[in-house]
Amino acid sequence: MKIATWNINGLRARLEYLLRWLAERQPDVVGLQELKMMDELFPHEAFEELGYRVATHGQKAWNGVAILSRQPMEVTEVGLPGEGVAGARLIRADIGALSFTTVYVPNGKDVTHDDFPRKLAWLDVLAKYAEAHIGSKELAVLCGDFNICPAPLDSWHGEAANGQIFHTEEERQRFGRFCAPPCGLVDIYRERFPDKQAFSWWHYRAGGFPRDHGLRLDFLLATPGLYRVMGEVAIDREYRKKLDGMTPSDHAPVWAEFAMAER
Repeated sequence: MKIATWNINGLRARLEYLLRWLAERQPDVVGLQELKMMDELFPHEAFEELGYRVATHGQKAWNGVAILSRQPMEVTEVGLPGEGVAGARLIRADIGALSFTTVYVPNGKDVTHDDFPRKLAWLDVLAKYAEAHIGSKELAVLCGDFNICPAPLDSWHGEAANGQIFHTEEERQRFGRFCAPPCGLVDIYRERFPDKQAFSWWHYRAGGFPRDHGLRLDFLLATPGLYRVMGEVAIDREYRKKLDGMTPSDHAPVWAEFAMAER
């Protein structure tokens, strides 16, 4: 089973680009973030033609998450309970034996902005939710755009950015809760490549991508049981490039393959 996460940065602007990636890479399950689209406007038919079932939690102009699956799925949560005011940021579904959750964590804007403590509070709620509903499963994924660089290795700035938004100790401590007991998820890319500096987001301006001035903000977190059957894991840099005149998202897809039997 090939599982992926991708902040698409506006589905309306990126639809043809996304469909091309799906046709070429053939993932089985995908978590999408930043749809910036209401549910009733989601182009279901375009994905159904490629063999995908779709579950969405969207809103007008901002945020929004979705799950694409080649297998039947049962949606088990739409929105992080108690956090509706923060927008459409979580959706969870059971896909065969797999529990799959995708999230779009609030940005926080700046450490001096009122949105920063709101981001930390949202992460606290998500951590408790993950402990109860994700880490307790044998085969589960929590994925998405976390808007956090867990370590200096995950930022082209290195330690120079410590204390800035995405790089604060408060954010890193909260990310660490997902990977420590009782949640106990595995950051599968970092586990596989403990010393590799690699990024999933690059700013559109100032030649961020060509110069590889990026951040690793997008994660596939898996339960240990799922990590044990993982094959390859990668950041798909090819789909951060402009292709045939189509402008990419500022994020690249992150994907991994697992030796899971379809059920």
